[in-house]
Amino acid sequence: MPTAQHLLPPDLARQLERLELVTRKVFRGRMKGERRSAKKGQSVEFADYRNYVAGDDLRSLDWNLYARLDKLIVKLFLEEEDLHFYTLIDASPSMAFGEPTKLEYAKQLAAALGFIGLIRADRVRVETLGGERSPAIRGRRSVPRLLEFLEGIEPAESASLEEGVRKFCLRNPGRGVVVLISDLMDKRGYESAMRYLVAQRVDVFVMHVLSPAEIDPDVVGDLRLVDCEDADEAEITVSAPLINRYKETLAAFTAGASEYCSRRGMNYLLTSTERPVEELMTTWLRKRGLVR
Repeated sequence: MPTAQHLLPPDLARQLERLELVTRKVFRGRMKGERRSAKKGQSVEFADYRNYVAGDDLRSLDWNLYARLDKLIVKLFLEEEDLHFYTLIDASPSMAFGEPTKLEYAKQLAAALGFIGLIRADRVRVETLGGERSPAIRGRRSVPRLLEFLEGIEPAESASLEEGVRKFCLRNPGRGVVVLISDLMDKRGYESAMRYLVAQRVDVFVMHVLSPAEIDPDVVGDLRLVDCEDADEAEITVSAPLINRYKETLAAFTAGASEYCSRRGMNYLLTSTERPVEELMTTWLRKRGLVR
């Protein structure tokens, strides 16, 4: 299957088989999955006892203990829950830059993360800032559906970062994990968009994707720059001092985004499209606590 080979090579899939997605927050899933909850509930694995209180399900009483101790004791079991996992992809025109493009890299990341979730029976959904959304899917058999949806995403959306995130939050009020994959290139800034995610009470991972040419540009001379999103133009003469100033500005921008996210309990990760996806998944995201 070309799509599967392109977005999720077999070698990478084999490495991902050993991983699972992680959330630091307790939430209530709608279906039982493979994830152990911090709560006690009904399942097959015994956890503890507690005294009976009015309203408890009589079926959970331990009648053997009652016969011996003349006390009503309730058996507690570990409850398993499903994780709601969302990947929100920026598919604006600026994501079409680079080789591979930032959007292509974002789709590969979404495929890898979604694959981990699906094989662990988590509930997975992928959306774009423009409102394209896959159905909520789960289970290994849904991997082809995930890849087919990702393959169809094109860099043509005009939604702003704030508008896209706001509408995403309105559509998905549930808890879980949200991974935003974007270059954060929005003239209106990223702060208001991030505030919507903070208000959701979800685990948020912001994956800031840039191309090598954006991180370390190799251009000289007189240039006319055209904004691919609003057609704004600027004529510049590229010199060594200008390149240095650009790098300082970019460093300040990424440092500011990192600090902004950190102060609000969000995880921020800057990555280049030249970093192999398998390295990012098996090393960097393990350190950041998204997978284990």
